[in-house]
Amino acid sequence: MKSCALLFLVVICGMGGLGEKLKPKKRSNGEEIHFRTKTKDVCTMSMSGDEEMRLRIECKSQGMSYWCEFTGKPSICRAFRNNPKIYWNRIAMELRKLPHACESTQVLKTTMCQKAPTEALMKQIAAGMEPEDLANEDKLLQKTSMTETGESSVKTIGKPPILPLIKPAQYGQGSENETEAMKLAREYCWESLHDFCSYIIGIFRG
Repeated sequence: MKSCALLFLVVICGMGGLGEKLKPKKRSNGEEIHFRTKTKDVCTMSMSGDEEMRLRIECKSQGMSYWCEFTGKPSICRAFRNNPKIYWNRIAMELRKLPHACESTQVLKTTMCQKAPTEALMKQIAAGMEPEDLANEDKLLQKTSMTETGESSVKTIGKPPILPLIKPAQYGQGSENETEAMKLAREYCWESLHDFCSYIIGIFRG
């Protein structure tokens, strides 16, 4: 009698465990799926929301990064409610077949919810792209602007003053007077006073 009761409890526990295994596991908000597109773009897909879901896809490709967002109510679809994990995995499988995860995906469709209302479809609401080294480009622009500011702040050097022209006759005459004055200074003055004597002699000689 005791053995029958024990056997009955074992069967009940086994059925309970089997029921837990068969129960579908729901994908929690914020969980991510990683995949690669046909052209090897590295992408991450993240989901959030409850009744109305929001899907964001971010990818990196050859020095560029791009992203896109989708919204919809896939919970209207019974297949999604039964196993949302399979639904999102199939979305990722469809995106793997594309060269670009955001360009030709205005609406995300799967075979699971073909007969569901249009509200259940995930529709693209926003998208964008930018270079990965955008920060470096900003720094380069800042350096360029600083250089341009520095060049504009340099003071303009004034033109040299225009000297009065000396006529050849006057210049030659002055040179002859200075030469004679220096000769006389060397003959009649001490060596240390040559310049002074030459100056005085030049004044008297006109």
